[in-house]
Amino acid sequence: MSKIRGYLSSLRENFKLTRQVHRWVGLEMLAIFLVVTAVIAIPVSFFLNWLTGILIGIPVGLLAMTYWFSRRAMNAAYSQIEGQSGAAVAVIQQMRGNWTISPAVAVTRNSDIVSRVVGRPGVILVGEGPRQRVTHLLANERKKTARWLPEVPIYEIQVGTEPDQISVAKVQRELTKLPRALRPAEVNDVRRRLDALSAKDAPVPIPKGPLPKGGKIPKSMRG
Repeated sequence: MSKIRGYLSSLRENFKLTRQVHRWVGLEMLAIFLVVTAVIAIPVSFFLNWLTGILIGIPVGLLAMTYWFSRRAMNAAYSQIEGQSGAAVAVIQQMRGNWTISPAVAVTRNSDIVSRVVGRPGVILVGEGPRQRVTHLLANERKKTARWLPEVPIYEIQVGTEPDQISVAKVQRELTKLPRALRPAEVNDVRRRLDALSAKDAPVPIPKGPLPKGGKIPKSMRG
């Protein structure tokens, strides 16, 4: 029972968060459930019977409604953290797969940050902040990384709302579409070498997480 209560509590919190951004999400879910159920149940009822049509249509309608809510909840979570320092870090940390992130390997007094991600594509430097300042910050971090890893692909991604930057919602897709250049053993070696590099540098303060109080990123957005 405690697990069920916990699940329902989490669902209520996610629904409240989503409704703050998408006011009519409840009506949208109801409409999708009714439409999808009818689209499935009516044809089935002609070939078989109404009871079979309803028994097949309702589960499909619930599935469609749940999928729609998960997409809306994901979008709402992204909207809540968009533009906040560390938003990209929060998204990447929720991703599934062989990804390791070192938050804020470079940071400025204006809270512009560069985080470093290591995965099968190589090293991805993720900058957050105004383009004019972050471009310089990324270039410096790229040079420093390339001196230690001259043979490893290094990518740069800027997260923000300015031209040539990507939104927080597109971070996961941007990382997963990069070509795989390293084998798992090579990824581990790159991590060890970068850990040694980090040990040589002075520690950098990590900005506090950008997630709003009580807000949660839905599991469906974890890639």
